[in-house]
Amino acid sequence: MPRLPVDEQIAYLKKGLSELIREEDLRERLTEAEKSGRPLVVKVGFDPTAPDLHLGHTVLLRKMKHFQDLGHTVIFVIGDGTAKIGDPTGRNITRPPMTREEIERNAETYKQQVFKVLDREKTVVRYNSEWLDVLRYEDIIRLCAKYTVARLLERDDFSTRFKDGLPISVHELLYPLAQAYDSVATRCDVELGGTDQKFNLLVGREIQRDYGLPPQIVATTPLLEGLDGVNKMSKSLGNYVGIAEPPEVMFRKLMSIGDDLMFRYYELLTDLSLADIAAIRESIARGERHPMLAKMDLARMVVTDFHSPADAERAAAEFNRVVRQGEVPSDIETVPLPEDVRTPAGLRVPQLLSKTGLAASVSEATRKIKEGAVEINGAKVAGLVFPDPPSEMIIQVGKKWRRVTVSQ
Repeated sequence: MPRLPVDEQIAYLKKGLSELIREEDLRERLTEAEKSGRPLVVKVGFDPTAPDLHLGHTVLLRKMKHFQDLGHTVIFVIGDGTAKIGDPTGRNITRPPMTREEIERNAETYKQQVFKVLDREKTVVRYNSEWLDVLRYEDIIRLCAKYTVARLLERDDFSTRFKDGLPISVHELLYPLAQAYDSVATRCDVELGGTDQKFNLLVGREIQRDYGLPPQIVATTPLLEGLDGVNKMSKSLGNYVGIAEPPEVMFRKLMSIGDDLMFRYYELLTDLSLADIAAIRESIARGERHPMLAKMDLARMVVTDFHSPADAERAAAEFNRVVRQGEVPSDIETVPLPEDVRTPAGLRVPQLLSKTGLAASVSEATRKIKEGAVEINGAKVAGLVFPDPPSEMIIQVGKKWRRVTVSQ
């Protein structure tokens, strides 16, 4: 991208942001960067608490890419040090500690996946254990002395737990300070985070000032709603689209979102301008364009970003053939019904999925059912028992299919 005037840079960077603290500071630093030739240092931290990234994470990653597009330096901080504490954000209990093996395994996966969005050559990857693990006890005391317990308890998570008489471990109070020290160590100009991270990001501003550094600009992005349109996208809730999932799975999941949510995904997951997105909305409202076609265009864009245009077209064709035209995959395997899944009330679905290879275990099958990821003959399965089974069933779990024949 050619170098843009400062006003245009700010407009480009503000798209999809929830809050910018402070815009005048960003303008000043962008202007100084133009004069000095020194790019801004932009930092985002991810604690490797799960093995895979989903589209909710990419809202931040895309904003990092926008800074890269403008020639600024992006530091992707893998929080292997802070992961030992556990981010208390949004939690009413203490997060259980992770093992070093879990942290290292997840961190390696993150490194592989983030470059589906970020430019590998322009991204600096750092582990915050580099500077956190070498802090002496005296250094930690000095860091803690720069903030008060009263200020930490202003944070919603802590204040709610304190009022409700729920325990708060001392090490949890260190988390915002440890994240803030990341900003000191990287000497960043801008820190990005979700809206749920605002408190931590603001602590970073204050701690940087205490260490004699200019306070960072804080830019927060919205928390992307999951496929249910209600809760934050989360793997534990099953309402997510993983960025490493196969194209067909990603496409099918994206086609399941509501029409209103589609426009939010357009804004946060694509580079279309707000004017272009408004034009799509207006064309649908006038009846000139069907919402289904607009949603398919969105799914193509997202799948292309994480796979390729050819993969997106194949996924669209598969969606049309399998879902819209009611067909099943051509290579579906046919298996007989295992006899020991029958009960007088019907078929035990978790056992059926496990024994036919549609789930690795009964517990995984139960979780898939609760996530709404299981269909029999085109209808979602809501319960653990399927009554009155027909002589033949087409069962789908994610991208896996089986034709099950039932002897009467």
